[in-house]
Amino acid sequence: MPIARTAFQFFWRDCSIPEGFLTGVSLHSHTMYSEENLEMISLRRTMASLRAVWTPPLSPQQAYSVEERQIQRQFELPGLVSLTDHDDIRAGTLLHSLQAFRHAPISTEWTVPFGRAFFHLGIHNLPAAHADDIMQQLRAFTAQPHLQKLDEILDGLDSHPDTLVVLNHPLWDEEKIGQANHADALAELLNRYGRWFHALEVNGFRPWRENQDIITLGQQWELPIISGGDRHGCEPNAILNLSRARSIEEFIHEVRRERVSHVVFMPQYRESLGWRIFQTVLDVIRGQPETSKDWRDLPNRTFDPVRSWPFRLLAKLTPRAI
Repeated sequence: MPIARTAFQFFWRDCSIPEGFLTGVSLHSHTMYSEENLEMISLRRTMASLRAVWTPPLSPQQAYSVEERQIQRQFELPGLVSLTDHDDIRAGTLLHSLQAFRHAPISTEWTVPFGRAFFHLGIHNLPAAHADDIMQQLRAFTAQPHLQKLDEILDGLDSHPDTLVVLNHPLWDEEKIGQANHADALAELLNRYGRWFHALEVNGFRPWRENQDIITLGQQWELPIISGGDRHGCEPNAILNLSRARSIEEFIHEVRRERVSHVVFMPQYRESLGWRIFQTVLDVIRGQPETSKDWRDLPNRTFDPVRSWPFRLLAKLTPRAI
């Protein structure tokens, strides 16, 4: 197996495009089909009793276009975009059926419970003919995890040569069990199942120190590092890949077989993470005029309890354009 090789470029220092790169690649971003908890918009403690979830403001077409435009403007190259909603493939399935987006992959961010912890796997480019059946299998494991079945599922995903399995933001203690406990769970996960992971992700909404540690982790486990922007609002992904591939399948071949990756940190990654999260909060609250009427405003994108009054108040207090 080739040695994993990852190059890193910081676009605010060097905005040149090295010779031979043919496309920019945007991985891991979310649409209105993702259900999110209140953690990201910093309301979890104050509204925890509501047990509410919310959805991002962009439709699949809008989300794809936001990512594609950044690549075209910044790199002057065609864009390959993989949208990964939580445990849902509707975005990719919808785009795949439209002529203008027919090359869009069917992808998801799969939630994998693992003891006290849980991890997120980016599953990119599921085979269209089997995507629904595979997604049902993934959801069934998330609902009732049995680790003896995880081998079978991961082996099945690996059997599809044009599908990429990425361990997203592996060092994030999202489940709040303590960083040491999370690290122990991660080590066990990698020891037992690491042979089925094709890459680790550096994440556009995680701190630089954490991403540095992920780069070190990739070296330790001899895994390539790839980008994952994790966009939930309207800002395009802050970390991208450059590729010599012309299609998502060729890009996956680069990572899986050749084990090479060229990661580009975009200028917005250099900005304050707190400010970028605040901007995402505004995007979520104010909605988007181009989205369908039933999905446009935050109260219509907030569930359980039904249309709760705090979100109606936030939506009224937030300007439509800032």
